[in-house]
Amino acid sequence: MLRLAFRRQGSRTVLVEHRFTLPLQALGSMDLDDSGFATVMLLNPTGGLLGGDVLRTSVAIGPGSHVCLSTPAASRIYRSLGAPAVHEFTACLEGDASLEYMPDHLIPSPGARLYQLTEVTLDAESTFIGLDAWAVGRIARGERWRFHELDMSFMVRDARGLLLGERARLTGVRPLEGLGGAEGSAYLATFVAMAPSRADWGDLAEEWLAAIEGQHLPARCGVTLLARGGLLARILCDTAPTLHQTAHTLWSVTRLRLLGLTAINLRKL
Repeated sequence: MLRLAFRRQGSRTVLVEHRFTLPLQALGSMDLDDSGFATVMLLNPTGGLLGGDVLRTSVAIGPGSHVCLSTPAASRIYRSLGAPAVHEFTACLEGDASLEYMPDHLIPSPGARLYQLTEVTLDAESTFIGLDAWAVGRIARGERWRFHELDMSFMVRDARGLLLGERARLTGVRPLEGLGGAEGSAYLATFVAMAPSRADWGDLAEEWLAAIEGQHLPARCGVTLLARGGLLARILCDTAPTLHQTAHTLWSVTRLRLLGLTAINLRKL
């Protein structure tokens, strides 16, 4: 269990609660761009998730606070002969809080079982930018669609109900290469931007598509407006570097439009 809480103090966001039970940990809060944002790396020093692991992260972000959460590298999901690995991330934003949740992608090994829930609750003035990304297997080893089961949910709510509700339950019994099966791509991602009080999502959608085209990235990207405000992009690509570049491009455009901030360098090696 990892619990983090953030509060605004003066011009800066401060980590005011940091409780954890191994193996989950988090590095201390950093201000990487002198904006007052708190940037925190979420850690699992075991190097991956094993069958039977139950890892839960809970984040509370107070009014006026601005937080960026990421991970230092991709997360491995190891083979399980029994219970699945469980990974749950929940965040609650109050008032005009902002959260950028940008974890690296998941890599399922052959025989892996994973249940993952990402759940975010927003107030009317809150802003959420998030990424959910995974590979279809250990691509460098030529392993695709050999995991046993991935059950992944991505939920965003406000006081009125669901803003986004997704669930994918996939098995690797046989390769899925056509429509509905990543269309032969090795890496998949969902990138979302949500702020219930905003209405100019059509402009941001055009900026996303123009940025991807302008970077000449070898990725396929589809963009859609969400029914109750917000924007979602689906990304398909063949390499991890392309995934990272595409996600960073969308993130940079969104950060400037919604938060008035330029791109951030997370300084990962």
